[in-house]
Amino acid sequence: MESTMKEMRDGVSVLDLDPKSTVGGGVEDVYGEDRATEDQLVTPWTFSVASGYSLLRDPQHNKGLAFTQNERDSHYLRGLLPPAVVNQELQERKLMNSIRQYQVPLQKYVAMMDLQERNQRLFYKLLVDNVEELLPVVYTPTVGEACQKYGSIFRRPQGLYISLNEKGKILEVLKNWPERSIQVIVVTDGERILGLGDLGCQGMGIPVGKLALYTALGGLRPSSCLPVTIDVGTNNEELLNNEFYIGLRQRRATGKEYSELLHEFMTAVKQNYGEKVLVQFEDFANHNAFDLLAKYGTTHLVFNDDIQGTASVVLAGVVAALNLIGGSLNEHKFLFLGAGEAGTGIAELIALEVSKRTKVPLEETRKKIWLVDSKGLIVSSRKDSLQHFKQPWAHEHEPVKDLLSAVKAIKPTVLIGSSGVGRTFTKEVIEAVSSYNEKPLILALSNPTSQSECTAEEAYTWSEGRAIFASGSPFDPFEYNGKVYVSGQANNAYIFPGFGLGLVISGAIRVHDDMLLAASEALAGQVSKENYDMGLIYPPFSNIRKISAQIAASVAAKAYELGLATRLPRPADLFKYAESCMYTPNYRSYR
Repeated sequence: MESTMKEMRDGVSVLDLDPKSTVGGGVEDVYGEDRATEDQLVTPWTFSVASGYSLLRDPQHNKGLAFTQNERDSHYLRGLLPPAVVNQELQERKLMNSIRQYQVPLQKYVAMMDLQERNQRLFYKLLVDNVEELLPVVYTPTVGEACQKYGSIFRRPQGLYISLNEKGKILEVLKNWPERSIQVIVVTDGERILGLGDLGCQGMGIPVGKLALYTALGGLRPSSCLPVTIDVGTNNEELLNNEFYIGLRQRRATGKEYSELLHEFMTAVKQNYGEKVLVQFEDFANHNAFDLLAKYGTTHLVFNDDIQGTASVVLAGVVAALNLIGGSLNEHKFLFLGAGEAGTGIAELIALEVSKRTKVPLEETRKKIWLVDSKGLIVSSRKDSLQHFKQPWAHEHEPVKDLLSAVKAIKPTVLIGSSGVGRTFTKEVIEAVSSYNEKPLILALSNPTSQSECTAEEAYTWSEGRAIFASGSPFDPFEYNGKVYVSGQANNAYIFPGFGLGLVISGAIRVHDDMLLAASEALAGQVSKENYDMGLIYPPFSNIRKISAQIAASVAAKAYELGLATRLPRPADLFKYAESCMYTPNYRSYR
């Protein structure tokens, strides 16, 4: 990945730190709230001490019926609440019971968003304690439908909307956000939301959902997270004609107008929040995603989850799967359906890992990785017509027009789908891959569920139960010939929360590929024998906060090793330090 970006930057690396491009920055938990233990008293600061009705309307500090009698007296809450005093655990049981009554996933999503807007700690308590059940509700696949209908379900703004109307005033707009100490920004322009295409301004559901996971799974403080949507218009005619659409009613700005707005945003972010704020690019179209990562990778702390996060989590699954399919990484042959930002990002990280393990040049390790796009197998005879990020994968081979023919020609041991097109791993394709391998590794990564290249049932049935399968969206366990198969989910939520935490706790100022490799290896190391016995190549999400702390420690260690960390001295035990920095959603007692 970095090698590809270096080519786009004329050989400049993220390790070539230019003093002129660096500025001071970094944030702290000013009020010590996250360093406090649960039985220590803290003050519910806003701009002043929140009391009475304003306290009940402040989601950061509201506890509902969990306010004690003393707190009700000291904060003028008498009469504003019913007399019952309940604990957070009872509130959690009540709300989970209520959410489970809904039959429609979007209703559950709206209920969770309503909770987040009125009682932040209870929202995160539910999400942390019920992560496997609620993750598909607050993120994929339900968030895709939420984005499609965002104009209809929009109630209160949950992030910053920066449109072409704000050009020349973006720094002022950033200052309108009430929180000053921002550590992570997730930003989208809504052009490529999941596998659903251009949703314009309604893509805000993605940054909101990602940052909810940064807090619940990675332990970053909610107040330090900022969702941003850059609205440059939309080419989605259905939205432009929808009376409930909440964005600019114009076709997408491109070229100079687009790049100038993005540059003003990136400059303002650094000026307002400092050098160490992480900017995560999310769901940008291919033609912008690579350019933005290349342009700002050497001047800002930037990360693209679609390119780098997906690559890291898939590499972790592949490394873990070696325990089931056998052989070393360099002995396997990979075939991708999809050569966009996800596919090429995964391919590059796999090639980097093989190069690291074997000391073979990257140009050689790429040769065992083949990609298929809409025009067929990417081969050298097509090189002149390929986009720059596809060119490294143009190998010597005769032209092949479709996936099935590519499978028969390449005979891969690993089949990976990142095409965004559903049901493309047909019966014939999976049977062909299975004919060459005792245990084929099949990864159908496209989201949401409707866009998955195949279902778990199809993968297990058509491979006669021999496939090792994981997907981007969750699938229920499936029984075949008397055996129950539990498939893993190659969900970016395994990686990006812990990755971001590692950058924050080390005070990193740049992202390097070696950090991504460290994150992948840390995640693969968390898969237990019990998981392998079930055919899983990812650990259960029930342990995700421990996993995130382990990933954070590995990423931070690599940042210190590369000289990209600024938080000195280095903590002696990075894992324990990561855990100690993590936000916990249990209620605090108020003075």
